[in-house]
Amino acid sequence: MAEYLMPERKQEIFAKYGKSNKDTGSPESQVALFSYRIAHLTEHVKKNRKDVVTRRALLRLVGKRRQILDYLQKIDIERYRNIIKELGLRR
Repeated sequence: MAEYLMPERKQEIFAKYGKSNKDTGSPESQVALFSYRIAHLTEHVKKNRKDVVTRRALLRLVGKRRQILDYLQKIDIERYRNIIKELGLRR
């Protein structure tokens, strides 16, 4: 398993952005986890410019995060605004 994404780190993210540290399903916790992974992969791709496979995985993650954010915006605009503000994302 990736060293940067240990179970303890995941639980911290879920506890901070979800309802509890076991809340893996809420859109907020999923977006927060994707954002953490995206930040890590972005650094990797900056160092390893020829790593096309990781670049593709990064783009897929960004797309998944966008889908979840679109869903959240559709069902509850306030929750969407809160998570965008907390994570410092921009459209």
